Amino acid sequence: MPDQIITIGHKEFTVACQPGEEQYLISAAEMLDAEARTLLNQIGRVPAERMLLMSGLMLADKTAEADDKLKAAQAEVASLREEISRLHSRPDPQPRRVEVPVIPADVTDALTELAARAEAVAEDLEARAKV
Repeated sequence: MPDQIITIGHKEFTVACQPGEEQYLISAAEMLDAEARTLLNQIGRVPAERMLLMSGLMLADKTAEADDKLKAAQAEVASLREEISRLHSRPDPQPRRVEVPVIPADVTDALTELAARAEAVAEDLEARAKV
């Protein structure tokens, strides 16, 4: 087992770990050190045992909060998956019939003729107004 020297709250500790686990130990030690430094900045000088205990409790509190958030997120994901499954299993909606009114051709022709007459009358009036 390789020995790894870690620093927590300005104090060095030698810790043994499994081969290949060194990076995990270093990462965990960095998190504990961050809490210890916060504690030391707030309180000042603290015995090593108390510093480690308080830092561990602060990390445990953060971990418990993260676990609560994870459980809530997992519950929400499960709920959303159920909703998606429910929506996928619904039958396709029945197509709706939409009727579009059709204007008869003779009405369209009559309106076209009336528009042409109105334009002719307007042109005639414009021509008379110029005179």
